[in-house]
Amino acid sequence: MNLGLNGKLALVTGSTSGIGKAIAKTLAAEGAQVVINGRSQKSVDAALNDLQLGDRAIGVPADLGTAEGCATLIEKTNAHGTIDILINNAGIFQPQEFSAISDDDWQRFYDVNVMSGIRLSRALMEPMKQQGWGRIVFISSESAINIPVEMIHYGMTKTAQLAVSRGLAKTLKATGVTVNCVLPGPTWSEGVEQFVKDVAGDSDLAKTKEAFFKENRPSSLIQRFADVNEVAATVAFLCSQQAAATTGSAVRCDGGIVDTCF
Repeated sequence: MNLGLNGKLALVTGSTSGIGKAIAKTLAAEGAQVVINGRSQKSVDAALNDLQLGDRAIGVPADLGTAEGCATLIEKTNAHGTIDILINNAGIFQPQEFSAISDDDWQRFYDVNVMSGIRLSRALMEPMKQQGWGRIVFISSESAINIPVEMIHYGMTKTAQLAVSRGLAKTLKATGVTVNCVLPGPTWSEGVEQFVKDVAGDSDLAKTKEAFFKENRPSSLIQRFADVNEVAATVAFLCSQQAAATTGSAVRCDGGIVDTCF
């Protein structure tokens, strides 16, 4: 299927690893030029070297946990043309007991996971409206619905993304610009791999991975971690011309972990 992305310019935040990197690679394979973003020049350069996309990739380091970092990313990205596709993927997670989450932690999670997407969407939506075409996708999580007791602050930010995405889609109705959320379930990325290794300790990693679903996510219907490329494929479709009628939606890519059809 031709997704109709040839020549589109896509900004994928937090794309030096994990789901974001897979999304950038997939969009580039569909003909888009992609902006690779991470917090440091080192991480951006490493991702560009690994992806080997040539002139189809642009590297822009910026810390999206601050307004200044978002402004820098917008300015440097706009120098390459109008952004057609915005993937708000930048995010952080950290298991932590509720009683131990400080005010600073709550604010940091909100700034990175929520405000980055708000700031970028606000800046880039008008040019999309003017050209009559655009795609904005927030990478949320099944944790937006199944709030994880081990990281409530993370779940809060993912629920907030659902509200922002739906409201923005209504704001942009009949403009040719769609706004959607994707809700991945547990996905095997570098960050998750390190988390599972920390949990495993001296134990067998494969057994720890298997036990995770039996003990922590028993409602998963696939009973495994999703691959980052599986999530990226869902995102790429939402960015396509064929998905023009899908907007204001929370699209689950969660392995059936949320026990509802809706």
